[in-house]
Amino acid sequence: MIKNYFKIAFRNLWKNKGYSAINIFGLAVGLAGCLLITLYVTDELSYDRHFKNAERIYRINSDIRFGGADLHMTQTSDMMGGLLKKDYPQVEEYTRLYTNDGDKLIRKGNEYITESRVVHADSTFFSVFQLPAIQGDTKTALHEPNTVVITESAAKKYYGDVHVMDKIMEVKDGNTNTPYKITAVIGTYPKKHISILSSFLYEECGLPVGQLTSHNFITHLLLKPGTDHHTFEKNFGQYTEKYVLPFAQQFIKISSMDDFRKAGNKLDYTLIPLTDIHLHSDFTFEITPSGNIQYVYIFSAVAFFILLLACINFMNLSTARSAKRAKEVGIRKVLGTERRTLIGQFLVESTITAAISLILAIAIAYLVLPLFNDVAAKSLSVKELLGGQILPFLILLPFVVGLLAGSYPALFLSKFMPITVLKGNLNTGFKKSNLRNALVVFQFATSIMLIIGTIIVYSQLNYIRNKKLGFNKDQVLISTALTHLAIMHRHSNRNCSPCRV
Repeated sequence: MIKNYFKIAFRNLWKNKGYSAINIFGLAVGLAGCLLITLYVTDELSYDRHFKNAERIYRINSDIRFGGADLHMTQTSDMMGGLLKKDYPQVEEYTRLYTNDGDKLIRKGNEYITESRVVHADSTFFSVFQLPAIQGDTKTALHEPNTVVITESAAKKYYGDVHVMDKIMEVKDGNTNTPYKITAVIGTYPKKHISILSSFLYEECGLPVGQLTSHNFITHLLLKPGTDHHTFEKNFGQYTEKYVLPFAQQFIKISSMDDFRKAGNKLDYTLIPLTDIHLHSDFTFEITPSGNIQYVYIFSAVAFFILLLACINFMNLSTARSAKRAKEVGIRKVLGTERRTLIGQFLVESTITAAISLILAIAIAYLVLPLFNDVAAKSLSVKELLGGQILPFLILLPFVVGLLAGSYPALFLSKFMPITVLKGNLNTGFKKSNLRNALVVFQFATSIMLIIGTIIVYSQLNYIRNKKLGFNKDQVLISTALTHLAIMHRHSNRNCSPCRV
């Protein structure tokens, strides 16, 4: 039976080449758009989920108001992670990152290459963010000063090989060239957040040490299994009273944190899950630009409507050919074919059409992917398109589309009455079908809405790019630096200098 279904399906597709080509290509274009958007959404949702204990890693954020300034930032004091680990058994480990150095000049042969993804990390970094090492031991790689851990891609970029253990990486800082020993090589850091991880001794770098009101470090906590981070956040008030208040009282007259808040000030700390940072963080000084969960919702809806439009187009084309399939249905019913068998036949045809369209859609997506990456500011690859999380979706897609797009034509075509059809008096109510008319209206209305939305977005982006600002922006430099926050006394950070690699 199944073999017969496939044989008849392929015969019908081959017999009606023009119709088949239009239907397959139309469905393929819709599927290609859906695939690209799905790839984008999957990539956005996958940020930082590759770490072994990702569900237990949290970052501490600071929400500060003092002296008329509001700061909503990712930094904390250098001591906060250690004090929390000492006082609260729920903290299994902590690590700090420092990113306030800007771009680095890394020597490659006789030239220097600008490297922007350089981050200074605690020796405990790999205890929290567990990443396999290609070479070296990550557990001890950052224990000594002037050591670096680089990614596989960085090793190939600067040395042309991954076997770079104990080699010296030379970093230019002003007029000084400083050597750093490579102690480990890890796989390319997912999403290209980081290219080089450097150890740091902030005591030697001019950074303020032990100042609980100075916020320079990104602090991550690895909480023990079963710890609720919302419950743990309640300990931050106690931490502030115990440590920050006594330190602040050395510089300003304040009897309690309540008095501090009554004066219109604020010092609050919160935890954000590692897996939520990319799409849900609105804090300043992120290591990499954040995404937006609203975009994920919008693009998911667009992908759904594109797929729905492709299916509706398939339905309309299939039902439009009903007169040509009517005699076939009538003869087969006269010969004893049951309606469920006819429904199965039409669904198999729809599934085969969807499978062929999917193959063509993958080819279209492959060709369009470089342009899509430019528009979306991504570096997605065909490997991601055909692997991991997308593959189950690709396997199920022909069956889902075949069932969704082929159900109405199958039910519509299989209900023809053999006597009426064979007499040539076909009156199926085709032209009076309210459902088909509704599908056509919905298809055109949704298409027009998507086209109008695309035109508006394009016009806005074009306006932003070409708007005359009243000055030559190519001749303007913007200097940005992470403020070493001294909440209670501004002079405490005046001697702070940027930490070197």
